Amino acid sequence: MTDPAVAPPERHDGPAHAWTPPAQHLEDLTREAFVPGGVLSRAAEAFRPRSGQTEMAAAVARTIEQGGALVVEAGTGVGKTFSYLVPALLSGERVLMSTATKTLQDQLFARDLPRLAEALALPLRMALLKGRASYLCTHRLELARRDASLPDRTAVRTLARIEQWAQSTRTGDLAEMPGLDERSPLLPLVTSTRENCLGSQCPKFRSCHVNNARREALAADVVVINHHLFFADLAVRESGMAELLPTVRVVIFDEAHQLNETGVQFLGHQVGTGQVLDFTRDMLGAGLQFARGLVDWQQLAGATERAARELRLVIGRTPLGSRLRWTAPAPEGVHEGTWLDALDTLRQALEQAAEGLATVSEAAPDFVRLHERAAALAQRVQAFTREAEPGSVRWVDAGTHLRLVESPLDIAEAVQGKLLKTGQEQDPEAPRRAWVFTSATLGDDPRLSWFTEPCGLSEAEVVRVASPFDYPSQAAVYVPRQLPRPNDPGHSHAVGQLAQRAALRIGGRTMVLTTTLRALRAIGEQLQARFEGSSEIEVLVQGQWPKRRLIERFREGASEGRPGCILVASASFWEGVDVPGDALQLVIIDKLPFPPPGDPLVEARGQRLESQGRSPFNEYFVPEAAVALKQGAGRLIRRETDQGLLVVCDTRLVQMGYGRRLLAALPPMRRLNDETEFDAALDALAGSGPPREGEESELPY
Repeated sequence: MTDPAVAPPERHDGPAHAWTPPAQHLEDLTREAFVPGGVLSRAAEAFRPRSGQTEMAAAVARTIEQGGALVVEAGTGVGKTFSYLVPALLSGERVLMSTATKTLQDQLFARDLPRLAEALALPLRMALLKGRASYLCTHRLELARRDASLPDRTAVRTLARIEQWAQSTRTGDLAEMPGLDERSPLLPLVTSTRENCLGSQCPKFRSCHVNNARREALAADVVVINHHLFFADLAVRESGMAELLPTVRVVIFDEAHQLNETGVQFLGHQVGTGQVLDFTRDMLGAGLQFARGLVDWQQLAGATERAARELRLVIGRTPLGSRLRWTAPAPEGVHEGTWLDALDTLRQALEQAAEGLATVSEAAPDFVRLHERAAALAQRVQAFTREAEPGSVRWVDAGTHLRLVESPLDIAEAVQGKLLKTGQEQDPEAPRRAWVFTSATLGDDPRLSWFTEPCGLSEAEVVRVASPFDYPSQAAVYVPRQLPRPNDPGHSHAVGQLAQRAALRIGGRTMVLTTTLRALRAIGEQLQARFEGSSEIEVLVQGQWPKRRLIERFREGASEGRPGCILVASASFWEGVDVPGDALQLVIIDKLPFPPPGDPLVEARGQRLESQGRSPFNEYFVPEAAVALKQGAGRLIRRETDQGLLVVCDTRLVQMGYGRRLLAALPPMRRLNDETEFDAALDALAGSGPPREGEESELPY
């Protein structure tokens, strides 16, 4: 689990919580900000009044004044960021804002909030709150410097760069360090977790970035966090949100469609062999540095490491990213006795490590924390030898390491009990807390049940604001009827051929979104083989570069003598990727994005609906596919001047009854009926150059 750390806040004149809004109603104040020539014109040159944006802002203002929960689906281009920021800042309340990713946090904190606060002339203090793993731990950096087992020369060079950067950083936020790969294996060695932090016993406590930053967050008017951090802290109730949340009356979740899946990760129980190996590495390093000869550290660490690796071997070879059902004492396909023996061996090894650490607890504060980690890991392993809690589902994530997971099926109970406090006695004199949940994609029915039901928000006010984009003139959708069926062996190859032909016609500018990693590899390898050594097209494939670098290269497109690009991606690229203008004009989706039917969590949710006499397919699988399809299609049109084509390579969209529901979930693009119309649309794109200077407008936030 992570816990909070913050960057020092942006400062404006005046103390925190010092300003009081005028007596005028917040909704009236908010509407005035959005009028032509109003204050928002000073915050964004490209700002133009949009009725949908203003109505969303007014709904947020009413919720802040009255309290309660508001759910807003705001289509791409509405400008939902300003719609919730303006009333939140004008309210004079302390505000907590949660986004889906650290990248979105940085954008909100570094760009949107400061310029809006300046335009509104508000004396606000702001803080950026991330998890511990985002910040340099100077104590662990010192330990890493003495570690003789760094994996390779690259790690040694990276460590030297981090040490140099550590001398000048004010915040310790590793995102500020240029060129640092977020996938670097060195990062766990120089950051802390809740488990390995020494707290007040740390020799670097007074200069700790996390410790100093927490105080800043508690003094801020506006704090920006992310969903992972919110639920991690909600689950463990550590300092951080446990102190901050009770003092905040307005809480806003942007990109709220990710809340349920994020929340279930943290509201259950889990333990992983990777965690155990990290513990053994830390134990061995601390033992050899601070208590060499007092305990046989090699033997203790070796026994624990062997037990973790033996548990992994019990599962055997599995495809990358496999999730194994676990409804019996052992996961599906695993011998029960062998599995339970391996769990018991791991538990015993951890308990023996704890005993050894207890004997040297006074030698260094590191050993006290290591002892607590060993005991906690042993308890978690022991818990997985017992039956799962009622209403939860258990599975094993099998990759290089194993992760044992027990999770609730959704976050409804946690939201109602811990956030909304439904059914609990409230102080009638106390102002009601305001909860705002917003995203571009929250469902495919008027009540947005896909989102509101699993999030415990069925009683919330629901507002839907349509995109201002002119989709019929800006975009078209095409379903090739001549392709193999989605599950036929030749399907991915046919998708690759279509992408190759279309991308050549328009000079790249193509994103291929796949529903599986297998299709990602197949299509990516096919296209890279076709264009290897070619100056026509550069093929970018997820996983071969860091995500940020892939997106930067794709946005550059055909520039400075380089060819245009095809980007082949899956998973996280279906959402949160913003490529405006002519760098992206063709999005190809390989299959309808139904949830994987063999996934244990998906199965358990379907079984619960069946037990309630409901249809899992109509009430779970189709809405899930509709939302995901809408998210993927949302990569295409990002500005009012964008033009593009969406190709869905799945004939079920036009041949099956549920296809009408999925098509209705898409933006109202015009339909292309055959290959001739598709080719004509490609030719039209090929003939359209980049937008003229000043033509492309900025998103209205």
